[in-house]
Amino acid sequence: MFNVLAIGMPQGFEWIFIAAIGLLIFGKRLPDVGRSLGKGIVEFKKGLKGVEDDIETESDKKKLPDSARPAIAGPGKYDPYTGKPVDVTDQVEG
Repeated sequence: MFNVLAIGMPQGFEWIFIAAIGLLIFGKRLPDVGRSLGKGIVEFKKGLKGVEDDIETESDKKKLPDSARPAIAGPGKYDPYTGKPVDVTDQVEG
């Protein structure tokens, strides 16, 4: 199955030949290209970190303090089928 997907892909000596041609064409500029590519990757990672920090600070701002959060009702406070509130005093023990 893999051979069917790799039709037309360079293999073995073809990759070496392509690399040699690339070195001949871009040989003198290759260190500069690598350096600028590295700087670009570093800047991209810094940008992602900045976005993550912004998201974290915004989510921290939206969190309510424990005193402002509504109390969670215990079991039996709401009808499980309708979701309507049920008064505990109206329930008859039987």
